[in-house]
Amino acid sequence: MRTRADIGAGAALGLCAALIALIPSVAVKVAACAVLIAIPAFWWMLREPSRWLALFFISALLLPPLPLNIGDAGPHVAILFAGCGLLIGLIHSVPLRSDRLSMSLCVLFGAIASSVAMAAIYSGLPIAAASMARVMLLGISVYVFFFVRGASISFNVVRLLFYAAVGSAVLACLDFYFQFPAPGGYGPQFIWLESGVFRRAQGVFYEASTLGNLCAFFLEMIAVAIFRPRDERPLSTALMLIGGVALASALVLSYSRASLLNLAVALVVLAWLHRKRLRTTRILMAAGAVGGAAFAMLFGLFPLFARAYFLRISTSFSYFAESPNAILSGRVHSWTVLTQFLITHPWHAIFGIGYKTLPYSDFIGQTAIADNTYLSMLIETGIVGLAALIVWNVAVIRASYRASISDNSQRSFCGTWMLCFWAGQIVQMFSADLLTYWRVLPVYLCVLALAVRRR
Repeated sequence: MRTRADIGAGAALGLCAALIALIPSVAVKVAACAVLIAIPAFWWMLREPSRWLALFFISALLLPPLPLNIGDAGPHVAILFAGCGLLIGLIHSVPLRSDRLSMSLCVLFGAIASSVAMAAIYSGLPIAAASMARVMLLGISVYVFFFVRGASISFNVVRLLFYAAVGSAVLACLDFYFQFPAPGGYGPQFIWLESGVFRRAQGVFYEASTLGNLCAFFLEMIAVAIFRPRDERPLSTALMLIGGVALASALVLSYSRASLLNLAVALVVLAWLHRKRLRTTRILMAAGAVGGAAFAMLFGLFPLFARAYFLRISTSFSYFAESPNAILSGRVHSWTVLTQFLITHPWHAIFGIGYKTLPYSDFIGQTAIADNTYLSMLIETGIVGLAALIVWNVAVIRASYRASISDNSQRSFCGTWMLCFWAGQIVQMFSADLLTYWRVLPVYLCVLALAVRRR
């Protein structure tokens, strides 16, 4: 039986539809329809605080940027859900947890945000505005950490993250095979083979390294789960192995060596944690199943690429001493330029020149991409920013280790996962600015929050 509220809502909806139909401008009609959809959608998210988080992760990992000429890669719908999440957190009064880990994250974010003033002084207001936009994107990850830690977020969010990551990996594999049109503002990264020039697998992301980093994260989750009892695993072994094939394939097709190194470091840490009860047979069976299926698919579908990739890996070890700049894709030259700037102008290492100004401002004499989180933090945010990053890394390792030995199985799982992964991240930060991966960084901090939260 229909209530008066249902009848009233239906009548109001019909009246709004009639009014929209009478509007002559198409743009105004679209805007009115968007508002009409946004109001009930926000109310739906408001009733359950975790809903906005699910929509944010799904959109961030599975949707490309909007085809609009704004920023490097265009605006992304995930930012809209992040804004909704901020309002929902304020409405629900999600509590903030204060400890060393939280304080170190706040200090890191504060050091980065305060450097925007230096960007305005040295590079002008337009560059400072772009710097502030980057700070706000980083702030999404900070907010996700505090929200998940304070709200009642189910451990099942790990399943959602895994499914979304596998879906993103599958899209990346299809993207490489069919060479779909790249998302707006993508990073031009190509592979030259005998059969032609191909764009590296990047899926829905701005560039391929983000995809590789995400794939390494969830491959490490599978490795951690193998050491857990069956009832403590977030998914069944079959689902994880099937997803692992897609993740491993996308990691290789992304052509990211740094992410592969991240994975290797994480596996070494995991083996050390379980050194007393290491079961070689179990590891070899799981690695053989995932790796064998992934390699079979790669060599079956992309034989030339697979050979080129493994040749690249072997060449990296063979000729690193002779030509490190070529092996590291020109990073040594960039590091030399930035180091010489610091030697010539050491006072800029005190307060920095502004967060994320190096790629857009020619203040140092040319634009530059540091491809090194530590070096870019020193130049852009100063000694305070670099020190805050180091303290944050130590705090993450410390908190993750404490969670890994917890009696709570869920906290222990997430803590072990984050301990292994962040050890790899610390190493990978030497070859990439991982703080700019704003679409995957919230995923990592969500798992970290699950590991350290107290019920």
